[in-house]
Amino acid sequence: MAILNDKFRAVLAHEGVVTVLSWGATAEPHLVNTWNSYLEIVDGDRILIPAFGYRQTEKNVAVNPKVQLSVGSKEVEGYNGYEGTGFIVEGTARFLSEGPEFDLMKKKLDFPNRVMEITVTKATQKI
Repeated sequence: MAILNDKFRAVLAHEGVVTVLSWGATAEPHLVNTWNSYLEIVDGDRILIPAFGYRQTEKNVAVNPKVQLSVGSKEVEGYNGYEGTGFIVEGTARFLSEGPEFDLMKKKLDFPNRVMEITVTKATQKI
């Protein structure tokens, strides 16, 4: 069974802010943001995120590959008819500067000089 279910995919079909949380050796959290429309799901449970900045995130991932994402949209119905829903996604990340995943994101967007690939281990719907 796929970790990234149909409800999660419906959220990505609508614009919203994605927050990426990483932390390095000091365990001090670092946050960056992107847009739902920039995320690309590949092979079922991997997420690609285009990166232009993300320098501190990349440093953190080199020490500790664990990351968390917060993804949501007001346009997708949540539990009990709630207006909007969101997910907390957990996984491990790495940065790519070449290869098929990088090429895929460069075709989609012109700005990335790297791609953050996240292998999802858990996705929990929150509302």
